[in-house]
Amino acid sequence: MWLLNWSVDRVSGMEISSNRVLAIQIVYQQSLSVPICRHAEALDQIVTQLNVPKRVWKNQPGYASSLSTLYNKAMTDEREFDVVIAGGGMVGVSLARLLSDLGSSPRPRKIALIDRIAFDPDKAPLFARPQRYDPRVSALTLASKALFSKLGIWRHISEMRQCPYEEMRVWDAEGTGSVRFQANAVHQPDLGSIVENSVISSALYKGLTEQNNLTYLAPFNLAAVQRDEYGNPQIVSEDGSSICAKLLVAADGANSKIRQLASFATREWDYGHDAIVTTVQTEKAHQATAWQRFMPTGPLAFLPLGGDEEQRHCSIVWSVLTSEAERLMCLPEAQFNEALERAFESKLGRIECSDERFRVPLRQRHATEYFRDGIVLVGDAAHTIHPLAGQGVNLGFLDVIVLSEELHAGLKAGRRVNDKRILERYQCRRKPHNLQMMWAMEGFKHLFAGRTPATVWLRNFGLTQVDGFGPLKNLIARHALGME
Repeated sequence: MWLLNWSVDRVSGMEISSNRVLAIQIVYQQSLSVPICRHAEALDQIVTQLNVPKRVWKNQPGYASSLSTLYNKAMTDEREFDVVIAGGGMVGVSLARLLSDLGSSPRPRKIALIDRIAFDPDKAPLFARPQRYDPRVSALTLASKALFSKLGIWRHISEMRQCPYEEMRVWDAEGTGSVRFQANAVHQPDLGSIVENSVISSALYKGLTEQNNLTYLAPFNLAAVQRDEYGNPQIVSEDGSSICAKLLVAADGANSKIRQLASFATREWDYGHDAIVTTVQTEKAHQATAWQRFMPTGPLAFLPLGGDEEQRHCSIVWSVLTSEAERLMCLPEAQFNEALERAFESKLGRIECSDERFRVPLRQRHATEYFRDGIVLVGDAAHTIHPLAGQGVNLGFLDVIVLSEELHAGLKAGRRVNDKRILERYQCRRKPHNLQMMWAMEGFKHLFAGRTPATVWLRNFGLTQVDGFGPLKNLIARHALGME
């Protein structure tokens, strides 16, 4: 064992890579058919594959019997990681790429990204049906776009399909109050970009497996989270295989299985609303503008889509009571188009639904703590909010930016990846901001749902005042864009 520990763990901080494990496996399997007297020769071949100087192991007692132990050690190392990120969505993959150079000195930390479904770009909506749009889109803020520029993928997104919007128009359905946010007022080329989720994912996965310290494991169907002999998270798959992590990051979405298995407490409630999502074609151009009408039953948003020179395609998010959502989903297409056109006050002329409709239940959820015992929550696993401001995924991107910053800083200070001080700093930086955004959205929801004369007057007066007071309007815009 002295030979094994010294040669594998201490020679220049060496890690056993996949090709070395394969070499060990081949030699080990071959050695099973040779006499015991030849096991030393087999071990010699393994050590040569590992580039371990002969002076380290030659003439050490018991080296021949170390053959199978060395093989088992190599295979164990392939299942042990410093950080395991569960969830191959946009937030999880962004974090994986941010951590691709984690702890480059004295040794790079080993990162694993696991997901229940392997991402196949050829099956993404963008490539499977290029003439149609992915119904799932994200309104990326400038902060999120800056993240993708840092990762070197924004150019890939731009080459595929995205629509920068230069203006946002918001108005009340029960009054004359309205506000217009414009990019030039905050000295920016745009207020953000509407991008299909499949476009973002395709760009994020491009070159992902070329990262030296990153292992992508999919499909990996999570069954349980246990503890290894050192108390670290052990992630068990349904097929019985397992991997271990010093730090497990739950980026597995709003219904996070890891959050449930680890018994994180949450505060949550149903809104009693569903969002109807689809793609529409409009008679008039969308003018690179994001439109949002607030009604007592919920907001209706028209988000401009790229890839159309005539600017006549939009993604809609229509929040209505659950009972009304059921009715709208059952309407024939022509009647649904008419109902949507009325709700939008025909701002863009006639409307035709160009894709199938999807219905998404709306629920607010927030974890009371973001970490415990070597497990940390990010993105929708930690918080979900009402989509009326389109901030959900942007909050998730801010989570991974901060967690990455704290992990890099912590390692430079000589701390371990699961050091409580690192995770506390992450929580202290992100939890107050997320709560602030959640309560702001909750306040907006109740304000625009109110139908009393006083409430209607108050919100219309407020919208008019904000629109007429440039400094306040620009401050709100800068905060929403992640510039503050």
